[in-house]
Amino acid sequence: MKYYLDITLLPDAEAKIGFLWQKVYQQVHLALVENKIAENQSAIAVSFPKYGDKFFPLGDKLRLFSETQQQLEQLNMGHWLNRLTDYTHCTSIKEVPLSVNQSACFKRKQFKSNLLREAARRAKYKNESIEQAMAHFQSYKKECTLPFIAIESLSTNKVSADRRIFKIFIEHQLSDKASVGEFNCYGLSHRDLNKVATVPWF
Repeated sequence: MKYYLDITLLPDAEAKIGFLWQKVYQQVHLALVENKIAENQSAIAVSFPKYGDKFFPLGDKLRLFSETQQQLEQLNMGHWLNRLTDYTHCTSIKEVPLSVNQSACFKRKQFKSNLLREAARRAKYKNESIEQAMAHFQSYKKECTLPFIAIESLSTNKVSADRRIFKIFIEHQLSDKASVGEFNCYGLSHRDLNKVATVPWF
């Protein structure tokens, strides 16, 4: 990944940062879907430069990467964020500094959505008590502390008043080596170990 641009979120008293993350990331996702290069595959990747920030776990900045300047130009994030101009600042496209020598992998981490149901299933299959089965799933509760962004499902019937909101938990791993792989239409690395992809970390 050789080129990037930054989107900084500008929260205020009326628009909190969690709300802005939802709105901005939703638009980024729509832009990546519109410009996908294959089914659920994007040439554009995302990074969270302030991941782990004390004020907000994902910080206040989203970085978009691409191999070519033209890919980011074609994405035209200004168009996708035109309704959020008061709450975002988008930089020009820049080259990744040659001095960058670390990489990061951002992946989606999925969790069991209904632990009681999963525990009941395990108890039946393993011939355990519900208590024993629930103890097996305790680690899932701990891992759910990962930062997340709430996203509105695009697959929900558009005529329905109830648009389903789900959480995308984001896992972050640093590496001294870059890894070429695939990014999905959320700009995150593919979860398949053979397709894991990194972005420059700075």
